[in-house]
Amino acid sequence: MTDNDQVTKKELTGRKVFAIMATGFSVIIGVNITMAYSAISTFPGLVVKNSYVASQNFDRERSAQEALALQIAAGYDAGQIKIVVDSLAAVPVGIKSLSATVGRATHARSDLTLDLHKADGVFSAPAVLEPGAWVLRLRGEAQDGTPFRQDLGLAVRG
Repeated sequence: MTDNDQVTKKELTGRKVFAIMATGFSVIIGVNITMAYSAISTFPGLVVKNSYVASQNFDRERSAQEALALQIAAGYDAGQIKIVVDSLAAVPVGIKSLSATVGRATHARSDLTLDLHKADGVFSAPAVLEPGAWVLRLRGEAQDGTPFRQDLGLAVRG
């Protein structure tokens, strides 16, 4: 073996192994803390003020809403949100009132309350939305006084 062929071997010591392990765990813990902070700071986490009270009426309200047999579809195009409400019932139920809010699923900062107008059976409202996933929260009342609500996903393409 010549001097050029000789390979220098570095010894793997306990200190080097400790440094490697400490660096790896530091990266993992740092990423976890960053993700946890991001999740907590951007999601309000509040769906209802008192979940126990809300659960007491849930089944009754769901049954009444299902009896309306409404089929709701929404879309976004050219700065307009359009909502179509169809009835699947033999005797269609009319809509007395409808309100809508559009926002991101993860935070309430960019929520917009829409000013809906009805024409030819289609509710529409102007809105400037950035590309991405949005949630359209509908709240309304049928002609017979039955309240209904529905949250729809809304994809906005860039």
